[in-house]
Amino acid sequence: MELKLSHSFLEVDDQDKALAFYRDVLGLEVRNDVTFEGMRWLTVGPKSQPDVEIVLGEVGMGRPPGDVDTLRSLLAKGSLNGVIFVTDDLDGTFERVSGAGAEVLQEPIDQAYGVRDCAFRDPSGNHIRFSQPIKGWTPPWESS
Repeated sequence: MELKLSHSFLEVDDQDKALAFYRDVLGLEVRNDVTFEGMRWLTVGPKSQPDVEIVLGEVGMGRPPGDVDTLRSLLAKGSLNGVIFVTDDLDGTFERVSGAGAEVLQEPIDQAYGVRDCAFRDPSGNHIRFSQPIKGWTPPWESS
């Protein structure tokens, strides 16, 4: 049996602002943008990964009404899960995303686990990280 990731979900408080960020700033493709049953199914994804979609779902979409306020509160704090993108030009990506006005959480830095990375909040407050493998890095468990 083979499993592949197809969709990942991000809660967003404004789908149009989220779309502008993920499409126009990050360069992701729009995969779906349809309205059904009073909701908007909006997905984006990297050009290099046509089978992967990130759902930019309105806060609480498909959830019990009592959970919506809790989710909005967690999103506003930046306490919900985000996504990590791999790039071949971390410093260029940092300049482009910070230049677009995204809130910087961490400037580019080399990490002990073999990547150089940085972090931002998207327009809704989601934690978005970008990483680039450090060339020549060997995991400590493989260096003996």
